[in-house]
Amino acid sequence: MSANITHLSEATFAEELGSSSVPVLVDFWAEWCTPCKMIAPILDEIASEHPEAVRIAKVNVDENNALAVKHNVMSIPTVVVFRDGVEVQRLIGAKSKAGYLEELASIL
Repeated sequence: MSANITHLSEATFAEELGSSSVPVLVDFWAEWCTPCKMIAPILDEIASEHPEAVRIAKVNVDENNALAVKHNVMSIPTVVVFRDGVEVQRLIGAKSKAGYLEELASIL
């Protein structure tokens, strides 16, 4: 996993999002989720290729269920883009790298 990806918890979520000068793409995932495992390397590549444009973080929904509930995550993988701590975009389900890049073009 890339050094450009941060693992968030209920204790660190608000601070990490609030302190970021760039949009934060948060991947809500679980260890047992096959589509989540499929997109992990894609998000890793995006984090490595665009470190100055976006931060990528992960929230394990099994370990941080309150965050998933708070942010209305009903299925995983769900990727939520936050700017200044506010949700600005939501992507649900697995996508190809090209699909993510197209959806995220406005922030990359």
